[in-house]
Amino acid sequence: MSGKTVCVHGLGYIGLSTATVLAHSDNQVYGYDTDESLLRELEHRTVSLDEPGMERLVVEAMDEGTLTPVRECRAADYHLLCVPTPVVDRRADLSAVTEAAETATSNLRPGDVVVLESTVPPGTTVKRVLPLLEADGPDEFGLVYAPETVLPGRILTEVRENDRLVGGVDAAATKAGVDLYESFVEGRLHTTDATTAEFAKLAQNTYRDVNIALANEFAKLTREHDVDPRRVIELGNTNPRVDIHTPGPGPGGHCVPVDPWFLCEGTSRETLIEYARQLNDEMVSYVCELVGERFEELADRRISVLGAAYKGGVADARNSPGIRLADELRDRYGAKVRLHDPHVSSPNMDWTIENGSVPEFVAGSDAIVVTTDHDEYRDLHPGPVREGMRTLVAVDTKDVLDASSWREVGFEVARI
Repeated sequence: MSGKTVCVHGLGYIGLSTATVLAHSDNQVYGYDTDESLLRELEHRTVSLDEPGMERLVVEAMDEGTLTPVRECRAADYHLLCVPTPVVDRRADLSAVTEAAETATSNLRPGDVVVLESTVPPGTTVKRVLPLLEADGPDEFGLVYAPETVLPGRILTEVRENDRLVGGVDAAATKAGVDLYESFVEGRLHTTDATTAEFAKLAQNTYRDVNIALANEFAKLTREHDVDPRRVIELGNTNPRVDIHTPGPGPGGHCVPVDPWFLCEGTSRETLIEYARQLNDEMVSYVCELVGERFEELADRRISVLGAAYKGGVADARNSPGIRLADELRDRYGAKVRLHDPHVSSPNMDWTIENGSVPEFVAGSDAIVVTTDHDEYRDLHPGPVREGMRTLVAVDTKDVLDASSWREVGFEVARI
């Protein structure tokens, strides 16, 4: 054992993955969460997160005694705060961060270190968390900001392999952070101050959001000239200094649609970041227009949306463009909408997600709209899909269908 004890606050996607990797790296880990049902699942050796290899590694660590789910915060050398920071009215809701920091403070011993991994607006570590520790904590402690940069479906791999930013509030804290992350991170550790690390994390996802918005703007403009935006982007990217992303129904997930708003807090001027975020959010309405152009009206039309996950190959439906599209088609246009996804079971109470045969699912539909690039949709054959549909309309927002073969059997195919 390395002698490090770690209490991970929050056992969601990031917290449980990080706790598991830490526990398999000669650390003694306590996984603290207030969700009783989640803790009972773990105690029964069940993991509901759809992440390859997660359940096996969690069970192994628990059986070996290096990972222990707990209902009360435990004293530890390190407290990792891995709690959510949702956006409410375009501002970060830091209530979970504040609560986690207060819990850690009440269990802090001299020399212990608090590490904030949650994505937060710049200045949160120094202006929000530090005063809490100084007011109620011991005289000596460390405070570090070290954001995660992982992708669902690859979390366990990327927790180990990705480079990490380690930003302490002082040099001693930064060193303490490096000591912890060196125990399990194979990538490079980039040291800096806490606020710079916060800003850099937000810059990463904001870059992606703005780049996607540019691709979506290109898609709208090229339509006016009757050229293929993807071919334009492909040719544009032949320049070694150009890397334009792909157009689509707007990004989803827990990072890209959320983090850019954190950079807009505190400024009264209009920013490119805000415009890009709004443009990407409006892509769902643009897709509705693409569907609507195929009919005199959408009221009572049967629309089958293929894709509730925000990206292909995962069961994560957070901020899903497919679900938002289904909402708008139903609520704004009066369409009769159904949702299909081979990976997602039940993302919210508003929709029942079906995951059976696609040809059977779309029977009686006037149109299908592909909103997720699952391999299952990429491999669809148009013939069986065609047989049960009332009207042969396919709107492919992710460019996964072979448009020529679908048109050969009579489909009208539209793409972003």
